[in-house]
Amino acid sequence: MRSVYFDHAATTAADPRVVAAMMPYFGERYGNASEIHAPGREAHVAVDEARAKVAAALGAGEKEIVFTSGGTESDNLAILGLLQKLQPGHVITSAVEHPAVMETVRFLMRLNWEVTFVPVDGHGLVDLDAYAGAFRPDTRLVSVMTANNVMGTIQPIADLARIAHERKVPFHTDAVQAVGSIPVNVDELGVDLLSLSGHKLYGPKGVGALYVRRGTRLSAHMHGGGHERGLRSGTENVPGIVGLGVALEITAEELPAQQPRLAALRDRLIKGVLESVDDTVLLGDPVDRLPGNACFSVRYIEGESMVLQLDTKGIAASSGSACSSDSLEPSHVILAMGLGAEEAHGSLRLTLGRENTDADVDRFLDVFPGIVQKLRAMSPLYVKG
Repeated sequence: MRSVYFDHAATTAADPRVVAAMMPYFGERYGNASEIHAPGREAHVAVDEARAKVAAALGAGEKEIVFTSGGTESDNLAILGLLQKLQPGHVITSAVEHPAVMETVRFLMRLNWEVTFVPVDGHGLVDLDAYAGAFRPDTRLVSVMTANNVMGTIQPIADLARIAHERKVPFHTDAVQAVGSIPVNVDELGVDLLSLSGHKLYGPKGVGALYVRRGTRLSAHMHGGGHERGLRSGTENVPGIVGLGVALEITAEELPAQQPRLAALRDRLIKGVLESVDDTVLLGDPVDRLPGNACFSVRYIEGESMVLQLDTKGIAASSGSACSSDSLEPSHVILAMGLGAEEAHGSLRLTLGRENTDADVDRFLDVFPGIVQKLRAMSPLYVKG
């Protein structure tokens, strides 16, 4: 029996078509894209073609795409690149951001910047009144993620960006979880900066991109040979960039069919869990959520225990109780939604992808109630009703 992978929010397998496109650039086409000889020009053309594919997938211009090492670098470049030459002022973000944004704005706080962490409701949606009221004359940037990495809630980014622009404040969104899962168009969203990462959308690890709207002025925070229009020095990762371009091209073609298919699987999974396991709640917005995300809080047991038990059954999942793999702290995302530490520790995140089928959902629903029953029987907190 094949294993079941329900952790696509953590990473995805590189599509074989992506790998095939990358392979020549590890060998016979190994040129440095910054050199003017024939091998260098060949590599440079490949980078340009990938840039065009990324831009097309986002509805952006080719000159608005900067290649990076992934989502974290893209977030850092967006935030620090925009602010590092300004006098300390004010930044707005949400209380449920990924650490790539959260830790970057906390770094700014150590440099005397002030940050407002806008609260969210019980479904993880940004409080629009609190958001609109957070702006100040010295607000220099807003950064709110498109879709949450833990509970999958999709934020109303177009509305948030419009409010920011009415106050002449630039808007950045971490769209790492969204790109590849839902349609993302930079003009429809109205954002000035957008981050994405290859390994979340069946591309390679170690490559990402930052969309920078024309006219948005950034400063490099990594210095060297002046690659990527001086914003990101370092010899281009040509195989990775090629892979990212192909991955986004494939995603754009297949998303119209994949999105409703995954949403149907997700909904059947959610219904099955809630009907078969008592004292379990769905985390995140029931409607405005990523098509492949099903996140739960299961009372009286720990998420890590559920993950380990599922692993023995050949099912890979993750716990939402920590936002980094080496942390035992409850997720700040779940706490921000108004749940307690116990509920946060008892969270389980299931994220589906292209290869998942109805049979995978059936298999999970077949084994999960028994796992919960077993773990609750060992829990000092559980009293059978």
